[in-house]
Amino acid sequence: MTGGNTINSIRRIIGNAKKAILIGVGGGGDVVGTIPTADLLGMFGVECILGGLSWERSVIDPMPGPRTFEETVNARKLNDAVWWAGKDTATSTGVRFAEAGVAEVTGRETLLIDIHGGPDVVAKGILDAARTLGADLVVGIDVGGDILSRGDEPGLMSPLADSIMTAAFYIIEKEMPAFLGLFGYGSDGELTADELEDSMKVLAMEGGLLGSWGITPEALEIMERVIAVVPTEASRMPVLLAKGEFVETNIRSGRRHVSLSISSTVTYYFSPGILYEKLSVLSRQVSGTRSLEEANEALHAIGVRTELDIELDKYALEQGSR
Repeated sequence: MTGGNTINSIRRIIGNAKKAILIGVGGGGDVVGTIPTADLLGMFGVECILGGLSWERSVIDPMPGPRTFEETVNARKLNDAVWWAGKDTATSTGVRFAEAGVAEVTGRETLLIDIHGGPDVVAKGILDAARTLGADLVVGIDVGGDILSRGDEPGLMSPLADSIMTAAFYIIEKEMPAFLGLFGYGSDGELTADELEDSMKVLAMEGGLLGSWGITPEALEIMERVIAVVPTEASRMPVLLAKGEFVETNIRSGRRHVSLSISSTVTYYFSPGILYEKLSVLSRQVSGTRSLEEANEALHAIGVRTELDIELDKYALEQGSR
């Protein structure tokens, strides 16, 4: 799976890096899923900066969609799309970001990515941040696996953030070394194991699988401390599995059933370009959109409902009941 040529070898990509930005690309607790990859990169002597999106799940932040910089407190701008977050960074309504919890545990600031501007603006912001910070590698990690969606899976519930970020990574990869990863195989309860396997087969046949890495005891210790302060369901499940404590359960207020295997403790790495070109209809659909709302409408055009729609409906219902 890790061939000898430069394009398809994660060992070469990591081996040539000195400093990396690791981003949880699905929002919420996906930043927790970057920790095993930071552990891997650390073995190669790569300094890592962790981060994620300014979009918490609605059970954490009842306001629909991601937060803008103006809706955030105790953050510092790197540029319009990328901000520094410390242990006290929160929404203006007092909801602490998952990235703030990671900053508290690790003692290091994290990054927040604002996806309101669409894929081109996000890619430009991340590339600018990488150059400013002296990073020579950018990695995106999705927790659960909906980043591998084809768009027609019945359980798909949160395709918007992943689509925008995949389209952004497609741009980033053309400018500097970058790859994507899937941690917590099936832990978000959206795609089934068979659906994930079908997508992984496409990536494998196209030469897009770069390698994989499990949870070491060192990474597990950090993740345990993080999930003690960061409320996350999908990222918590693989940690419990790695400790032998996981049992089948329902998440997202009982709407999604989660049944995991040991593969859910592994992070699988793949090429953004091959994912974009050969599998991800959704990321191609949002490519070129200039705002979150435009990207959302682009997915509506092919019959796909998103996490933003769910949050807007939930918020309207709650406001109407008051």
